[in-house]
This record gives sequence, structure tokens and C-alpha cells, in this order.
Amino acid sequence: MKEGVPVPDRAERVVIADEQWNDARLLWNYHQMGHRPRPCSAAIGLGSHDLGVATTAADLYRAGLFPVIVFSGGNSPTTAARFPRGEAVHYREHALKLGVPGEAILVEPKASNTGQNIAFSREVLRETAVESDSLLLISKPYMERRAYATCRKVWPEINVVCASEPLELDDYVKAIGDEKLVIDMLVGDLQRVIEYPKLGYSIEQEVPEHIHAAYQRLLHAGFDSRLLKP
Repeated sequence: MKEGVPVPDRAERVVIADEQWNDARLLWNYHQMGHRPRPCSAAIGLGSHDLGVATTAADLYRAGLFPVIVFSGGNSPTTAARFPRGEAVHYREHALKLGVPGEAILVEPKASNTGQNIAFSREVLRETAVESDSLLLISKPYMERRAYATCRKVWPEINVVCASEPLELDDYVKAIGDEKLVIDMLVGDLQRVIEYPKLGYSIEQEVPEHIHAAYQRLLHAGFDSRLLKP
């Protein structure tokens, strides 16, 4: 079980058809940008329930891909109990255990959404005189595309490269332990990719017809617990 990820009530699990897994894989692949990690001026680790973001950040730091990282995130209803001192603080503690030196880590403890993660982290970098013309943006695997689209809106002049823990969908599902929840999250993030540009939160991303069709099929099948509230 991944550290920092809730263990679901196994009684709530549902049987998922092969066709639904196929649709979920389409969404999983679409959400990932396919960027090749390369050296950048700085990195941002986007806060969430998943310590895999901090683990990946530590791996990429040791690979020499950035000199400094901002871990960003406060508390949210889904992470407050898990990370009582805030997402960014717990990420920092995890990265320190994995050998990242304290002087390479900055903490942004107030952000409550992805736009704030990026905007507030940009200010932290500026306040600490870190010159940034390129950014390694580290997120959960299924959040790469939304993170990219948000960064291009909030910080359009930065050259952004996306990265996440290198997992296949099956491995991620095993790590989380709740098949339906993972598919719900894939559906919820795609809804945000579609809807957030209309609200001014992100740039528009092309959603191919076959991806949109898979999304609609999963919605109609009831994978909807992570949708935006009306």
C-alpha cells in the first residue's frame, strides 16, 4: 500500500467490466503528457494525498534534474487527517528521509488548489531569488495534463515539463486499493480538463473523440464520485 493513501472500505468495492477497464486505460494514458524529464531551473511538487509525488521528486533531484523544489499545499478535507501539518510539510519530511538536503527544499503551505499551488510557488521562488525559466512540475500520474494546462494559464512564460511516478494503471490501482475510486478520479480530472478553461482556470486541451466517448461511457456507468459540485 502506498504511504499516505487511504485504505478503502473493501465492502464498497464493485465489479468492473473489461470494457470499463479499457476505457479507464484510455483516460489514464490521455492524462499523462509523455514529457521526457530533463534538467530545469526549479521544480514544484503539487500537494495531494499521495506521497509518491515526494518520492518522485526525490528521485528526480538525485538524478540532477533541478537544484531546488517547492513543495506546495496546505490542508484539504481529503488530506487533513493524513497530513495534519499540511501536504507540503509532510512532503518535505518525506523527501528529507529520502536524502534530499533541506537547503534544496522550499515549502509553500497555503495553496488549496492547483492554480494556487503554481501561483504561490512562483512567488516563493521569486522571494528566494531563484531565477526560473524552466519548471519540472511533479504531480500524481493522472493529474499531469490538468497540471500542465493550469501552469500554462497561471505562469504562461515558464517552460514547463511534467513528471509523475512511473506507474501503469494496474500498478496504481493496486497501490491505492480501490478500483472504482481510481476510475472516479480519472473521470473527475478529465471533467476538469474540459470545464476549467471555460472558468479561466487553465488553457484548453484537445480531447480526442475516442477519449470523450470513453469518458461519457464511464460517466453513464456511475464513475462519478469525483465530479465537480454543481
